[in-house]
Amino acid sequence: MTTSPTPRVSGSSPEGLQTTLAHPVAGIADDAGVESPPDPNLETTWVADTHRVDLRTGPPDVFEDLSTVDFLTLRWRDVGRPYQVPASSSWRREWESEQGAAMPVAVQWEQFNRNFHTLFLSNADDAAAARRRFFSSAARARLSAARAAAGELVRLHLWNYVHRVEDAVWDPRGKRALFQDLDLKKPRVLFLGAADGYEAMQLLAQYPGGAAVLVDYDDFCRTDRFGKFPSAYPFLGQDRGTGSWTTYRREDFDIEFEVADIRDLGYGRESDVVLSVGLIEHFPDAHKAEVFDFHRRFLKPGGLAIMTTPRRQLRSRAFYFLMADLMNYGYRELMDPYQMGLYAWENGFEILRAGTIKAHNGIVARAR
Repeated sequence: MTTSPTPRVSGSSPEGLQTTLAHPVAGIADDAGVESPPDPNLETTWVADTHRVDLRTGPPDVFEDLSTVDFLTLRWRDVGRPYQVPASSSWRREWESEQGAAMPVAVQWEQFNRNFHTLFLSNADDAAAARRRFFSSAARARLSAARAAAGELVRLHLWNYVHRVEDAVWDPRGKRALFQDLDLKKPRVLFLGAADGYEAMQLLAQYPGGAAVLVDYDDFCRTDRFGKFPSAYPFLGQDRGTGSWTTYRREDFDIEFEVADIRDLGYGRESDVVLSVGLIEHFPDAHKAEVFDFHRRFLKPGGLAIMTTPRRQLRSRAFYFLMADLMNYGYRELMDPYQMGLYAWENGFEILRAGTIKAHNGIVARAR
Protein backbone atom coordinates (compact mmCIF):
# COMPACT_ATOMS: atom_id res chain seq x y z
CA MET A 1 0.00 0.00 0.00
CA THR A 2 1.35 3.39 -0.92
CA THR A 3 1.40 6.31 1.44
CA SER A 4 -0.39 9.58 0.90
CA PRO A 5 -0.17 13.04 2.42
CA THR A 6 -1.18 12.82 6.06
CA PRO A 7 -4.66 14.32 6.60
CA ARG A 8 -5.78 15.92 9.81
CA VAL A 9 -9.14 16.13 11.49
CA SER A 10 -9.91 19.71 12.39
CA GLY A 11 -12.31 21.04 14.97
CA SER A 12 -12.61 20.55 18.70
CA SER A 13 -11.34 17.27 20.18
CA PRO A 14 -10.16 15.89 23.50
CA GLU A 15 -6.60 16.74 24.43
CA GLY A 16 -4.14 14.92 22.25
CA LEU A 17 -6.71 13.78 19.68
CA GLN A 18 -6.38 16.54 17.11
CA THR A 19 -3.61 14.52 15.59
CA THR A 20 -2.56 12.94 12.35
CA LEU A 21 -4.57 10.04 10.97
CA ALA A 22 -1.65 8.07 9.63
CA HIS A 23 -1.43 6.12 6.40
CA PRO A 24 -0.77 3.33 5.55
CA VAL A 25 -3.91 2.11 7.33
CA ALA A 26 -3.05 1.30 10.91
CA GLY A 27 -2.55 -2.37 11.60
CA ILE A 28 -2.51 -3.46 7.94
CA ALA A 29 0.51 -4.98 6.30
CA ASP A 30 1.84 -2.94 3.39
CA ASP A 31 3.14 -4.35 0.08
CA ALA A 32 6.45 -5.21 1.71
CA GLY A 33 4.69 -7.18 4.46
CA VAL A 34 5.47 -4.63 7.18
CA GLU A 35 2.60 -3.95 9.54
CA SER A 36 1.98 -0.32 10.45
CA PRO A 37 1.47 0.66 14.10
CA PRO A 38 -2.05 0.78 15.58
CA ASP A 39 -4.05 3.95 15.07
CA PRO A 40 -3.39 6.09 18.18
CA ASN A 41 -6.99 7.34 18.10
CA LEU A 42 -8.61 3.95 18.78
CA GLU A 43 -11.09 4.04 21.69
CA THR A 44 -11.72 7.77 21.26
CA THR A 45 -14.48 10.00 19.97
CA TRP A 46 -14.35 13.68 19.03
CA VAL A 47 -16.21 16.33 17.05
CA ALA A 48 -14.77 17.64 13.80
CA ASP A 49 -16.05 20.62 11.83
CA THR A 50 -18.88 18.80 10.07
CA HIS A 51 -19.20 15.43 11.83
CA ARG A 52 -18.29 13.30 14.82
CA VAL A 53 -15.64 10.57 14.75
CA ASP A 54 -16.22 7.54 16.99
CA LEU A 55 -13.52 4.87 17.22
CA ARG A 56 -14.67 3.25 20.45
CA THR A 57 -14.69 -0.55 20.24
CA GLY A 58 -16.70 -1.18 23.41
CA PRO A 59 -19.91 -3.18 23.69
CA PRO A 60 -22.45 -2.22 20.99
CA ASP A 61 -25.04 -1.27 23.59
CA VAL A 62 -26.78 1.07 21.13
CA PHE A 63 -28.32 -1.89 19.22
CA GLU A 64 -31.49 -3.49 20.55
CA ASP A 65 -31.85 -6.93 19.02
CA LEU A 66 -35.44 -8.09 18.51
CA SER A 67 -34.64 -11.15 16.39
CA THR A 68 -36.64 -13.50 18.63
CA VAL A 69 -39.89 -12.13 17.16
CA ASP A 70 -41.84 -14.79 15.23
CA PHE A 71 -42.73 -12.90 12.07
CA LEU A 72 -44.60 -15.96 10.77
CA THR A 73 -47.34 -15.42 13.34
CA LEU A 74 -47.14 -11.61 13.58
CA ARG A 75 -50.11 -9.72 12.13
CA TRP A 76 -50.70 -6.10 11.18
CA ARG A 77 -53.41 -5.81 13.82
CA ASP A 78 -50.66 -6.55 16.36
CA VAL A 79 -48.20 -3.90 15.17
CA GLY A 80 -50.33 -1.16 13.58
CA ARG A 81 -49.45 0.77 10.45
CA PRO A 82 -46.44 3.03 9.84
CA TYR A 83 -46.70 6.77 10.45
CA GLN A 84 -46.88 8.73 7.18
CA VAL A 85 -44.83 11.93 7.35
CA PRO A 86 -46.66 14.81 5.65
CA ALA A 87 -44.92 15.99 2.45
CA SER A 88 -45.05 19.60 3.57
CA SER A 89 -42.02 21.33 2.04
CA SER A 90 -42.97 24.89 1.14
CA TRP A 91 -40.26 24.78 -1.54
CA ARG A 92 -42.04 21.89 -3.24
CA ARG A 93 -45.37 23.75 -3.12
CA GLU A 94 -43.74 26.86 -4.60
CA TRP A 95 -42.09 24.79 -7.35
CA GLU A 96 -45.38 23.11 -8.27
CA SER A 97 -47.18 26.45 -8.26
CA GLU A 98 -44.60 27.95 -10.63
CA GLN A 99 -44.45 24.88 -12.90
CA GLY A 100 -48.16 24.09 -12.84
CA ALA A 101 -47.39 20.39 -12.35
CA ALA A 102 -46.50 17.87 -9.68
CA MET A 103 -42.80 17.76 -8.81
CA PRO A 104 -41.27 14.61 -10.38
CA VAL A 105 -39.68 12.12 -8.00
CA ALA A 106 -36.25 12.71 -9.55
CA VAL A 107 -36.52 16.44 -8.82
CA GLN A 108 -37.67 15.70 -5.26
CA TRP A 109 -34.49 13.71 -4.68
CA GLU A 110 -32.30 16.34 -6.33
CA GLN A 111 -33.68 18.95 -3.93
CA PHE A 112 -33.32 16.65 -0.92
CA ASN A 113 -29.72 15.67 -1.73
CA ARG A 114 -28.59 19.25 -2.18
CA ASN A 115 -30.30 20.39 1.01
CA PHE A 116 -28.88 17.45 2.94
CA HIS A 117 -25.38 18.16 1.68
CA THR A 118 -25.72 21.84 2.60
CA LEU A 119 -26.65 20.77 6.13
CA PHE A 120 -23.71 18.39 6.25
CA LEU A 121 -21.30 21.17 5.31
CA SER A 122 -22.71 23.50 7.97
CA ASN A 123 -20.78 24.16 11.18
CA ALA A 124 -20.83 26.36 14.25
CA ASP A 125 -19.94 29.47 12.22
CA ASP A 126 -23.09 29.00 10.09
CA ALA A 127 -25.25 28.78 13.20
CA ALA A 128 -23.62 31.92 14.61
CA ALA A 129 -24.29 33.77 11.34
CA ALA A 130 -27.95 32.68 11.40
CA ARG A 131 -28.22 33.91 14.98
CA ARG A 132 -26.84 37.32 13.97
CA ARG A 133 -29.31 37.54 11.06
CA PHE A 134 -32.18 36.74 13.40
CA PHE A 135 -31.31 39.40 15.97
CA SER A 136 -30.54 41.97 13.30
CA SER A 137 -33.88 41.42 11.58
CA ALA A 138 -35.78 41.39 14.87
CA ALA A 139 -34.13 44.64 15.96
CA ARG A 140 -35.22 46.28 12.71
CA ALA A 141 -38.75 44.82 13.02
CA ARG A 142 -38.27 42.91 9.75
CA LEU A 143 -40.65 40.15 10.81
CA SER A 144 -40.54 38.09 7.64
CA ALA A 145 -36.74 38.04 7.58
CA ALA A 146 -36.66 37.33 11.32
CA ARG A 147 -38.97 34.34 10.90
CA ALA A 148 -36.80 32.99 8.09
CA ALA A 149 -33.63 33.44 10.15
CA ALA A 150 -35.29 31.83 13.18
CA GLY A 151 -36.25 28.80 11.09
CA GLU A 152 -32.73 28.52 9.73
CA LEU A 153 -31.29 28.80 13.22
CA VAL A 154 -33.56 26.05 14.58
CA ARG A 155 -32.68 23.74 11.69
CA LEU A 156 -28.94 24.29 12.06
CA HIS A 157 -29.02 23.70 15.82
CA LEU A 158 -31.16 20.59 15.39
CA TRP A 159 -28.87 19.22 12.68
CA ASN A 160 -25.81 19.92 14.84
CA TYR A 161 -27.36 18.02 17.73
CA VAL A 162 -28.54 15.04 15.69
CA HIS A 163 -25.46 14.67 13.47
CA ARG A 164 -22.46 16.05 15.36
CA VAL A 165 -23.49 15.58 19.01
CA GLU A 166 -25.61 12.42 18.92
CA ASP A 167 -24.01 11.04 15.72
CA ALA A 168 -27.41 9.58 14.84
CA VAL A 169 -27.16 9.99 11.05
CA TRP A 170 -24.05 7.88 10.48
CA ASP A 171 -24.28 6.11 13.88
CA PRO A 172 -21.05 4.10 13.42
CA ARG A 173 -21.36 2.08 16.64
CA GLY A 174 -24.96 1.11 15.94
CA LYS A 175 -24.29 0.15 12.34
CA ARG A 176 -21.17 -1.80 13.26
CA ALA A 177 -23.36 -3.73 15.70
CA LEU A 178 -26.01 -4.32 13.03
CA PHE A 179 -23.35 -5.56 10.59
CA GLN A 180 -21.27 -7.63 13.02
CA ASP A 181 -20.73 -11.42 12.95
CA LEU A 182 -22.18 -11.99 9.49
CA ASP A 183 -20.95 -14.87 7.36
CA LEU A 184 -19.13 -12.64 4.89
CA LYS A 185 -15.64 -12.82 3.38
CA LYS A 186 -14.55 -10.24 0.83
CA PRO A 187 -18.19 -9.45 0.03
CA ARG A 188 -19.53 -7.95 -3.17
CA VAL A 189 -21.91 -5.22 -2.00
CA LEU A 190 -24.61 -3.51 -4.06
CA PHE A 191 -25.89 -0.33 -2.37
CA LEU A 192 -29.27 0.88 -3.66
CA GLY A 193 -29.93 4.61 -3.26
CA ALA A 194 -26.39 5.01 -1.97
CA ALA A 195 -26.14 8.81 -1.46
CA ASP A 196 -22.73 9.26 0.26
CA GLY A 197 -22.04 5.51 0.45
CA TYR A 198 -21.26 5.59 4.19
CA GLU A 199 -22.75 2.20 5.11
CA ALA A 200 -21.06 0.36 2.23
CA MET A 201 -17.71 1.69 3.43
CA GLN A 202 -18.48 0.58 6.98
CA LEU A 203 -19.31 -2.91 5.71
CA LEU A 204 -16.09 -3.08 3.70
CA ALA A 205 -14.13 -2.02 6.79
CA GLN A 206 -15.67 -4.80 8.86
CA TYR A 207 -15.24 -7.39 6.11
CA PRO A 208 -12.08 -6.22 4.30
CA GLY A 209 -11.05 -7.19 0.80
CA GLY A 210 -14.49 -6.86 -0.73
CA ALA A 211 -15.89 -4.41 -3.28
CA ALA A 212 -19.00 -2.25 -3.57
CA VAL A 213 -21.11 -0.73 -6.31
CA LEU A 214 -23.01 2.37 -5.22
CA VAL A 215 -26.15 3.19 -7.18
CA ASP A 216 -28.04 6.47 -7.13
CA TYR A 217 -29.87 8.23 -9.92
CA ASP A 218 -28.80 11.68 -8.82
CA ASP A 219 -25.33 12.43 -10.22
CA PHE A 220 -24.85 14.95 -7.39
CA CYS A 221 -24.46 11.98 -5.05
CA ARG A 222 -21.56 10.70 -7.17
CA THR A 223 -19.83 14.08 -7.54
CA ASP A 224 -20.50 15.63 -4.13
CA ARG A 225 -22.08 13.45 -1.46
CA PHE A 226 -19.76 10.49 -2.13
CA GLY A 227 -17.17 12.29 -4.26
CA LYS A 228 -16.42 14.83 -1.53
CA PHE A 229 -16.87 12.52 1.44
CA PRO A 230 -14.31 13.54 4.11
CA SER A 231 -11.16 11.72 3.04
CA ALA A 232 -9.76 11.71 6.58
CA TYR A 233 -12.82 10.07 8.14
CA PRO A 234 -11.69 6.80 9.79
CA PHE A 235 -13.85 3.69 9.44
CA LEU A 236 -13.27 1.23 12.26
CA GLY A 237 -12.93 -2.33 11.02
CA GLN A 238 -10.99 -5.57 11.05
CA ASP A 239 -7.35 -6.11 10.12
CA ARG A 240 -7.18 -8.48 7.14
CA GLY A 241 -4.44 -10.58 8.69
CA THR A 242 -5.01 -10.54 12.45
CA GLY A 243 -8.68 -9.66 12.85
CA SER A 244 -7.76 -6.93 15.34
CA TRP A 245 -9.28 -3.45 15.23
CA THR A 246 -7.87 -1.06 12.66
CA THR A 247 -8.98 1.96 10.63
CA TYR A 248 -9.64 2.57 6.95
CA ARG A 249 -10.28 5.65 4.78
CA ARG A 250 -12.43 6.08 1.69
CA GLU A 251 -9.41 5.68 -0.59
CA ASP A 252 -8.74 2.20 0.83
CA PHE A 253 -11.98 0.73 -0.55
CA ASP A 254 -12.74 -0.81 -3.94
CA ILE A 255 -15.84 1.19 -4.90
CA GLU A 256 -17.61 2.02 -8.15
CA PHE A 257 -20.46 4.52 -8.46
CA GLU A 258 -23.20 3.99 -11.04
CA VAL A 259 -25.65 6.80 -11.76
CA ALA A 260 -28.83 4.92 -12.64
CA ASP A 261 -32.43 4.26 -11.69
CA ILE A 262 -32.46 1.08 -9.57
CA ARG A 263 -35.36 -0.17 -11.73
CA ASP A 264 -33.03 -0.25 -14.75
CA LEU A 265 -30.02 -2.10 -13.33
CA GLY A 266 -28.65 -4.90 -15.50
CA TYR A 267 -26.82 -6.90 -12.83
CA GLY A 268 -27.44 -10.58 -12.26
CA ARG A 269 -27.53 -12.57 -9.02
CA GLU A 270 -23.94 -11.68 -8.17
CA SER A 271 -24.02 -9.73 -4.89
CA ASP A 272 -23.27 -11.14 -1.45
CA VAL A 273 -25.05 -8.15 0.10
CA VAL A 274 -27.74 -5.85 -1.24
CA LEU A 275 -27.90 -2.84 1.03
CA SER A 276 -30.34 0.03 1.37
CA VAL A 277 -30.51 2.83 3.92
CA GLY A 278 -33.70 4.86 4.10
CA LEU A 279 -35.21 3.48 0.89
CA ILE A 280 -38.14 1.22 1.80
CA GLU A 281 -40.07 3.94 3.62
CA HIS A 282 -40.39 6.00 0.44
CA PHE A 283 -42.61 3.36 -1.21
CA PRO A 284 -46.31 3.21 -0.25
CA ASP A 285 -47.87 -0.21 0.29
CA ALA A 286 -48.91 -0.51 -3.37
CA HIS A 287 -45.20 -0.57 -4.30
CA LYS A 288 -43.67 -2.37 -1.29
CA ALA A 289 -43.37 -5.67 -3.20
CA GLU A 290 -41.42 -3.86 -5.93
CA VAL A 291 -38.87 -2.34 -3.56
CA PHE A 292 -38.27 -5.64 -1.77
CA ASP A 293 -37.80 -7.33 -5.14
CA PHE A 294 -35.02 -4.81 -5.86
CA HIS A 295 -33.18 -6.30 -2.88
CA ARG A 296 -33.82 -9.91 -3.89
CA ARG A 297 -33.11 -9.95 -7.61
CA PHE A 298 -29.37 -9.17 -7.37
CA LEU A 299 -28.48 -11.52 -4.49
CA LYS A 300 -26.46 -14.67 -4.82
CA PRO A 301 -28.20 -17.75 -3.37
CA GLY A 302 -27.89 -17.34 0.38
CA GLY A 303 -26.93 -13.66 0.05
CA LEU A 304 -27.98 -11.04 2.58
CA ALA A 305 -30.31 -8.08 2.27
CA ILE A 306 -29.48 -5.39 4.83
CA MET A 307 -32.03 -2.61 5.19
CA THR A 308 -32.62 0.33 7.50
CA THR A 309 -35.47 2.81 7.86
CA PRO A 310 -36.02 5.80 10.16
CA ARG A 311 -37.64 4.80 13.46
CA ARG A 312 -41.20 5.59 14.42
CA GLN A 313 -40.56 7.55 17.59
CA LEU A 314 -41.48 10.98 18.91
CA ARG A 315 -38.04 12.50 18.29
CA SER A 316 -38.10 11.35 14.65
CA ARG A 317 -41.53 12.90 14.09
CA ALA A 318 -40.27 16.14 15.65
CA PHE A 319 -37.14 16.06 13.46
CA TYR A 320 -39.07 15.71 10.20
CA PHE A 321 -41.59 18.34 11.31
CA LEU A 322 -38.89 20.92 12.05
CA MET A 323 -36.84 19.96 8.98
CA ALA A 324 -39.87 19.75 6.68
CA ASP A 325 -38.82 22.50 4.27
CA LEU A 326 -35.48 20.81 3.61
CA MET A 327 -36.41 17.13 3.72
CA ASN A 328 -40.12 16.50 3.11
CA TYR A 329 -40.39 16.40 -0.67
CA GLY A 330 -42.11 13.06 -1.23
CA TYR A 331 -43.71 10.07 0.41
CA ARG A 332 -42.04 9.03 3.66
CA GLU A 333 -42.99 6.65 6.46
CA LEU A 334 -41.69 6.14 9.95
CA MET A 335 -41.96 2.54 11.15
CA ASP A 336 -40.77 0.27 13.93
CA PRO A 337 -38.74 -2.93 13.45
CA TYR A 338 -41.85 -5.10 13.81
CA GLN A 339 -43.56 -3.31 10.92
CA MET A 340 -40.38 -3.34 8.84
CA GLY A 341 -39.83 -7.03 9.54
CA LEU A 342 -43.42 -7.90 8.70
CA TYR A 343 -43.09 -6.13 5.34
CA ALA A 344 -39.92 -8.11 4.64
CA TRP A 345 -41.51 -11.42 5.70
CA GLU A 346 -44.61 -10.84 3.58
CA ASN A 347 -42.35 -10.15 0.61
CA GLY A 348 -40.36 -13.36 0.79
CA PHE A 349 -37.53 -12.75 3.27
CA GLU A 350 -36.38 -14.74 6.29
CA ILE A 351 -35.47 -12.33 9.09
CA LEU A 352 -32.05 -13.16 10.54
CA ARG A 353 -31.57 -10.01 12.63
CA ALA A 354 -33.92 -7.18 13.50
CA GLY A 355 -33.65 -4.33 15.94
CA THR A 356 -33.12 -0.64 16.53
CA ILE A 357 -30.17 1.72 16.68
CA LYS A 358 -30.24 5.42 17.53
CA ALA A 359 -32.50 6.77 14.79
CA HIS A 360 -33.08 3.73 12.58
CA ASN A 361 -34.51 0.25 12.44
CA GLY A 362 -32.19 -2.38 11.01
CA ILE A 363 -32.85 -5.77 9.44
CA VAL A 364 -30.58 -8.46 8.06
CA ALA A 365 -32.56 -10.93 5.94
CA ARG A 366 -32.20 -13.75 3.44
CA ALA A 367 -34.59 -14.60 0.62
CA ARG A 368 -36.76 -17.59 1.51
